[in-house]
Amino acid sequence: MVSRIDARLTELGIELPVANTPAGNYVPFVRSGNLLFVSGQIPVVDGKPGFIGHLGADFDVEEGAAAARICALSVIAQAKVALNGNLDRITRVVKLTGFVAATRDFKAHPSVVNGASDLMAEVFGTAGAHARAAVGMSSLPAGVAVEVEAIFEVA
Repeated sequence: MVSRIDARLTELGIELPVANTPAGNYVPFVRSGNLLFVSGQIPVVDGKPGFIGHLGADFDVEEGAAAARICALSVIAQAKVALNGNLDRITRVVKLTGFVAATRDFKAHPSVVNGASDLMAEVFGTAGAHARAAVGMSSLPAGVAVEVEAIFEVA
């Protein structure tokens, strides 16, 4: 039987990517009680880091939001692995943190991270409403423009 969330992904025309392999000495997710912490995910495009550069110099807000959406897809892919393929076990998206590599004068970090937030709302409905931080950085791993991590409540 197809899960409710998998059916929703299909309805939206979304195919989850293969879960990224950690690039360092950490695990991609940790379950503690009813919380699932997913490590920061970067935008991987065609098997390699994508969106290399900074918002405000190399990318505009719309491109940054697209990068954040790709990161969020990877977050969901990691959650699916953590939950043995059953995304219906997610009862709430608790928090997203979006990191945005940007120029000093860039001010639209929240609009960039909306790319991830909007995806969570599309996929999980009211359970996708979450607390959030959108933080500016001078650089991110592999030179990418955006990284997103998440905390989910799970059954």
